[in-house]
Amino acid sequence: MTNNNEDYKAKFRPAGSEALDAQVDAALLGLSEDELYADKQSTPAESQGSRRGKIVSIGKEDVFVDFGGKSQGIVPIEQFEDQEPIVGMEMEFNVERYDAREGLLMLSRKGAAASSVTWETLVVGQIVEGTVTGVNKGGLELEVKTMRAFMPAGQVELFHVPDLSQFLTQRLTAEVTQVEREGRNIVLSRRNILEREREEQKKKLLAELAPGQIRRGTVRAVMDFGAFVDLGGVDGLLHVSELSFRRVRNPAELVKIGDVLDVKILKIDPETSKISLSLKQARGVDPWTTAAERYAVGAQLTGRVTKVESFGAFIEVEEGIEGLLPVSEMSYQRIKHPSDMVKEGDTLALMVISIDTLARRLAFSHKQANKPEPEPDPAAAAAPAVAPKKRKIPLRGGLDF
Repeated sequence: MTNNNEDYKAKFRPAGSEALDAQVDAALLGLSEDELYADKQSTPAESQGSRRGKIVSIGKEDVFVDFGGKSQGIVPIEQFEDQEPIVGMEMEFNVERYDAREGLLMLSRKGAAASSVTWETLVVGQIVEGTVTGVNKGGLELEVKTMRAFMPAGQVELFHVPDLSQFLTQRLTAEVTQVEREGRNIVLSRRNILEREREEQKKKLLAELAPGQIRRGTVRAVMDFGAFVDLGGVDGLLHVSELSFRRVRNPAELVKIGDVLDVKILKIDPETSKISLSLKQARGVDPWTTAAERYAVGAQLTGRVTKVESFGAFIEVEEGIEGLLPVSEMSYQRIKHPSDMVKEGDTLALMVISIDTLARRLAFSHKQANKPEPEPDPAAAAAPAVAPKKRKIPLRGGLDF
């Protein structure tokens, strides 16, 4: 075997260190570089898992990382596209393998795809990149460095995806969840990565959020009691009562999945991280704060019937301002049920008969808005009382009136 001591000296020793070179020659005892590292084998601790290290130098193609002691590694500089590496920076790295020849750990940034993977180096928990080559009922078929892999449908996204064909030919970053070398079987999960990213975004966002802020979010789900809005990593509840100042029966009447809304943060529970939101408060001022100026007692106006009950009808005079038209104020004539007079959607002429802004109550009169109460007929009032007719047939018992 050819002796490569000169190559080794040229590689690791500066010029002009003849004395040191002599010591190196004596230490190598005539061994070549290959023979020197022949007995070094990768250990489980060195060849997999994640470790925290410090960047000690930056080259054109690689970044050198120190883990303390004699443990060092390199990571391709291309994995720092979103963040410029800085000497002294500490971060988490995934160990892909141990290169015994170089005495270095081959690394990848935690969360970044491994730069080179093979059946021998592939381990559970490793981040890889693959191209989607096919779709079936169960999920996606991918190719990872010429190796075939499978991603179950439930592991593609955070939520159900009805049409997986949209991912065809796309290059996806995923986590290895299962490796069977004998059967050449690889199972991947993209959802695991998305969940971790979402959790990190959630922690960061929760630290920034505060009651009173106006934030933009996307409606993720619509329920009977309200809607859930994604604020960019954390969901908040937009209760049905906070959708609009007007009465809302069904949230789906105002919002749908995918809508982008500006909402106001009302409350954040520090223990549960639950967030309460308001759409109506983000859009304007509560109209009840100035209602007394516009709806003084005796004011004439028009309103739309929104609901009919047995005791009267609810009338909306503007968005967020609704009052009651009692059945007794519908007509001077006696009516059996309000539906005999009005129906939902009708527009009526009204007069304000009472207002309580604190209780948010407003009462109207329809009959007084149209005409005053009719005067009693004088002739009818002056007419003599009619004497009762005398009974021709005696009552039982023998008494006769």
